[in-house]
Amino acid sequence: MPTTSAPRADLLRFVTCGSVDDGKSTLIGRLLCDAGLIPKDELARLSPRAQQSSGGHEVDYSLLLDGLQAEREQHITIDVAYRYFSTDRRRFIVADAPGHEQYTRNMATGASASDAAVVLVDAREGLLVQTLRHSHIASLFGIRHVVLAVNKMDLVDYSEDRFEETANGYRAAVERLGFASIDCIPVSASHGHNVARTTDAMPWYEGPALLPCLEGLAVSSALAASAFRFPVQWVNRPHADFRGYCGTVASGMVRPGDEVVVSPSGDLNRVSRIVTMDGEQDLAVAGDAVTLLLDEETDVSRGHVIGSADSPPEVSDQFRATLLWMDAEPMLPGRAYEIKIGTQSTIASISDLRYVLDVSLLERRAAKVLELNGIGVCNLALNQAVAYDSRQADGASGSRYLLIDRYSKRTVGAGTIDYGLSRALNLAPQNLQVDKAARAALKNQRPCVIWFTGLSGAGKSTIADLTEKKLHAVGLHTHVLDGDNVRAGLGRDLGFTDADRVENIRRISEVAGLFVEAGLIVLVAVISPFRGEREMARAVVDEQEFLEIFVDTPVSVCESRDPKGLYRKARRGQLSNFTGIDSPYEPPEEPELRIDTTKISAEEAADQVVQLLRTRGNV
Repeated sequence: MPTTSAPRADLLRFVTCGSVDDGKSTLIGRLLCDAGLIPKDELARLSPRAQQSSGGHEVDYSLLLDGLQAEREQHITIDVAYRYFSTDRRRFIVADAPGHEQYTRNMATGASASDAAVVLVDAREGLLVQTLRHSHIASLFGIRHVVLAVNKMDLVDYSEDRFEETANGYRAAVERLGFASIDCIPVSASHGHNVARTTDAMPWYEGPALLPCLEGLAVSSALAASAFRFPVQWVNRPHADFRGYCGTVASGMVRPGDEVVVSPSGDLNRVSRIVTMDGEQDLAVAGDAVTLLLDEETDVSRGHVIGSADSPPEVSDQFRATLLWMDAEPMLPGRAYEIKIGTQSTIASISDLRYVLDVSLLERRAAKVLELNGIGVCNLALNQAVAYDSRQADGASGSRYLLIDRYSKRTVGAGTIDYGLSRALNLAPQNLQVDKAARAALKNQRPCVIWFTGLSGAGKSTIADLTEKKLHAVGLHTHVLDGDNVRAGLGRDLGFTDADRVENIRRISEVAGLFVEAGLIVLVAVISPFRGEREMARAVVDEQEFLEIFVDTPVSVCESRDPKGLYRKARRGQLSNFTGIDSPYEPPEEPELRIDTTKISAEEAADQVVQLLRTRGNV
């Protein structure tokens, strides 16, 4: 018989954030201590170290969370420190996030798994840039409940005016972020005022202390009231009679018999059973890890989302999204990244950076790239349609996503989807009766892209020209896309910044793909300095239709040739962003062919390319 889960104490995950030295670690340490949650022997072990590191104070409460030696030495939080505790009313997981700007990604990590944020402000300093940046990040990751703790009130003589000025200023600054609740509390973490309980230090304050405030936040109920969403993590099929879909309920609730939709396919079905390690259940709610069984056989795999049929997820491959950039290398529109939305994973590129948010001035400004810790709004284009939820009118966050560098596997960005773009819904590829295979058959050849990459002066264009001449001589249909020739027309609006180079390669890749559809053998001769963009070009056509030719010529040899005089200009400072001098070149790791022009002539190199095409069956 199905059973119902026993009632559990409500869990609240919250992150503490704000600028450096606002007292986040001290506040949480004091809260744990005053609530009677720190064993006496742990406090006893803490006191001797605290006397040395904090100038003689009896206890340095921050050391209860600052676990790294570097943090103790510098009195700052670097990593995210997590602590679990519980009271009679609630269970808590607190993430103590660093305040320094260079550790913003660590703060984002803490916010990504939190339901609420405690934002600290030093009463003496007021609102700082990092205070606002952290508040924007909290909103970005779907946090809807904020507690503003105006700390160090003892250092401003417990001034009510100072507290009201700070609280009102904060509410005004974050009004557009759509928080469902903002509770403002004056505290003194070092003295314990208004932390676990209210005291007589600020009789003018009539609200709750921090701990009772957190105990009363209605977070989980709102999540359970949302539409049902179940990202599939794994398909469990131990034998032919059992096919279950494993995952964690992201929002809402589900019962056996409920009608659901599988996205992105849109197939309708019904839940037949809910299975857990404790047996079958008659209800699963947000946060429950379960296995769902459906009435009918349906194509469901990891990355699909099972949702309420009455309020299904949206499906698209293009979005307007808010993005926090977390990598030292700037975000470049057009560059391809791996994107993860829940359990879904595919390739995405930023097709357009709409604007960057200046958190200090609360203004939008135009920009071509997004720098480290920058927050911007952009258009995302994906390789395939995925299921998602848009940001709601009431401020509820849309689906969260991560951007990952395809080579280093670093997480470089994170954000939320604001809404799907209608342009994606208005496009329907036309099925043409004369296709690529028919065009290629007419020419008696297999179309492909031969992509020559290397430094300026390496010999790319010369070898491509000779290769085309040899192919033309045997009756093959070809076309050369030379970097300089393309820039004179298709790319005449582009410069030579990294962002412009990425866009230039994107355009050339799309044109090369169209020529392949026409059945041609396309020879592309362009520096294309970044591996990511060359991989993007490879992805435009079928895998067997792309050949990367690395014209490997040392920069010293290229500079000695200098056929266009560009190296001389670059050395004199008359030409900036020149590849090999003041702009990097990322050599291919596994090209289909490497040509060393210091050992063979251009004619011999062209022969090698033609031989490669014969080996692969293109000619």
